[in-house]
Amino acid sequence: MPSTHNVEKPWDTDDIDKWKIEEFKPEDNKSGSFTQESSFEIKFPKYREAYIRTAWSTVTRALEKLQIACKLDLIEGHMSVNTTLKTYDPAAILKARDLIRLLARSVPITQAVKILEDGQAMDIIKINGMVRNRQKFAKRRQRILGPNGSTLKALELLTGCYILVQGNTVSCMGGYKGLKETRRVIEDCMKNIHPIYHIKELMIKRELAKDPELVNEDWSRFLPQFKKRNVQRKKPAKITDKSKKVYTPFPPAPEKSKVDIQIETGEYFLTKQAKERAKKEAREEQRKEKKEEKQKEREKDFVPPVEEDNSGKKKRKREGERKKTADIS
Repeated sequence: MPSTHNVEKPWDTDDIDKWKIEEFKPEDNKSGSFTQESSFEIKFPKYREAYIRTAWSTVTRALEKLQIACKLDLIEGHMSVNTTLKTYDPAAILKARDLIRLLARSVPITQAVKILEDGQAMDIIKINGMVRNRQKFAKRRQRILGPNGSTLKALELLTGCYILVQGNTVSCMGGYKGLKETRRVIEDCMKNIHPIYHIKELMIKRELAKDPELVNEDWSRFLPQFKKRNVQRKKPAKITDKSKKVYTPFPPAPEKSKVDIQIETGEYFLTKQAKERAKKEAREEQRKEKKEEKQKEREKDFVPPVEEDNSGKKKRKREGERKKTADIS
């Protein structure tokens, strides 16, 4: 068979976008209805119940266009979607599944409905198992948001994705390329690499993509290379008591508990009213002591300074003057 590789194709012109995803219409499904029903079920947390109930009518209307049936079970706490005999798009059930997954992760309905469009995808990144220490986890999760959400806005602008940090997960929605970058930034952030480094890198890539001469070249020489710096912190000095201790075969006496101390003082056997009265008296004594201390401090300003006794000096001065006059005469 002769090769048709180099044959002229008059229908293949430069203005045709070969990467464009055409909309799937009912006429494109020539095999007819599906032989089996496909369904997905997603559970949602209790605090999302009120919002999902109000937004469910919007979800139903959006899925009706794709001929997908949906069901909300408030008793069991889950949402389900399934195909019908009229469903023509095989990918529609996957889009509907992503929609209810986003709703369960606190994404607003106005944003979640956009997942039904072509070229839109979603990714839910689980970050709870990446850091064991809860304090470190909270700090690193806060880094994704940044001060007043500035870091999150910068990531959304550079990746073209919608990002929502909620609890132990990060919900992302956008193009496939942007989702890949977003996942890399978030996973590195939980590994203690600050998102600002990735933001700088993304900004440089964005500028390089505008240059037609550098579009198909390697960009590694333009990207910044950040080195890890292990800052050694000073360990607190351990204070050890080097004084010789007398050896005793007996173990040290156990520390007295709060109840033992109360029994010794007799407070344990007092009635509730007596305990309250004793506490009130102790507070009153503390108040009086503080009042006396303040009064003493105030009285310090009014204490007259100690005057020096200059009478002896004056007498000596007079005697000296008399001697001088006697010598002169």
